[in-house]
Amino acid sequence: MRPYEVHPAGNNTLIIMKTLLIGKTGVGKTTLIQRLKGEQLDHRKTQMIEYHMNFIDTPGEYLEHRDFYRALIVTAVDADFIGFMQGCGDEDIWLPPAFAMTFARPVFGIVSKSDLAESEEDIDMAVEVLISAGAERIFVVSAAQNTGLDELRKFLGGNTS
Repeated sequence: MRPYEVHPAGNNTLIIMKTLLIGKTGVGKTTLIQRLKGEQLDHRKTQMIEYHMNFIDTPGEYLEHRDFYRALIVTAVDADFIGFMQGCGDEDIWLPPAFAMTFARPVFGIVSKSDLAESEEDIDMAVEVLISAGAERIFVVSAAQNTGLDELRKFLGGNTS
């Protein structure tokens, strides 16, 4: 089963696969969700956990303050997959090594804001952070430039609206 696929259940109901996105404040979680859903980009600060049809959006503070890790762990129960996000060129590293082991769900990584990379080293550093955190597969995207999203959509099963 891939993230966001819709599967017929025995009683004609549909099961929607959900992905929980985790990353620091300003990494682009909400913008990525808006772009994948085909919505107009509305750059706003996520104030609380928000449930979308296929996504669970989390405030960056939940990663930045360890006291909130419990909220991420509890919310992950509602998700089928976890997506860690690291901004391209971000020198701040908030995803701890082996953080994926905290969650009983498959974890993939997203390097966001690839359009801001000054060099390949910026992207490589973000990839290294995601691998260290335990992401099994990495996607390099730019929601602003709409690049790298086709591969992510394919991985997500095409059902991102």
